[in-house]
Amino acid sequence: MILIENAVFQKKKFSLGVDLHVKPQSFAAILGGSGAGKSTLLSIIAGFEDLGQGKLWLNGADMQHISPASRPVSMIFQDHNVFAHLSVWDNVALGVSPSLKLNAEQKAQVDAALVRVGLSQYATRKPGNISGGERQRVALARVVVRKRRILLLDEPFAALDPGLRHDMLDLVLDLRREHGLTVLMVTHQPEEALRAADEIIFVANGKVREPIASKTFFSMHDDGAIDSYLGKTR
Repeated sequence: MILIENAVFQKKKFSLGVDLHVKPQSFAAILGGSGAGKSTLLSIIAGFEDLGQGKLWLNGADMQHISPASRPVSMIFQDHNVFAHLSVWDNVALGVSPSLKLNAEQKAQVDAALVRVGLSQYATRKPGNISGGERQRVALARVVVRKRRILLLDEPFAALDPGLRHDMLDLVLDLRREHGLTVLMVTHQPEEALRAADEIIFVANGKVREPIASKTFFSMHDDGAIDSYLGKTR
């Protein structure tokens, strides 16, 4: 569960108002124009940006003064999800222990995660020797071993071709069901949001709106900001 109340984030001339409730185990896509604040919202939830005014709860716990590393959150970006000097196996193992000192049970968890995302045969390879889609699978395997219930995705598949994006979304949906994840995904592809998300969080005019059911969002014809974003004529 994600709950943000009476929040106002400000940075220089940018301001973003947030009142948001995302139900546990739901999948919400975050849509809005460039620069609207979509990635900023994820950074606030992850703790990379200070909320300033307002309250933030994750899974029922107050996140004020809680560091990013201690929050029940995993985050995947479009780039920089893996460390080039480490093997695929070690990149996943970082999700268990930054020291890479794992016991037998933890090593088995890493092995199982690699099997789950289809990368067991690449365990000893470096990220430079696998494809972009496979590198994102490494990041998802790390999500599995971290066992954090909230997954934030900041356009993680934008650099992939449509077929691979489709496959990666299917994998995220499967992992969500298997591990009871709450997923928030920033995307510039409305068709991906309609296909994968239960709800849409729309960001426009300095405000994060409450989630709207996906089918309702895409069938609306009386909201100027949404119509403009989707390119609808009135």
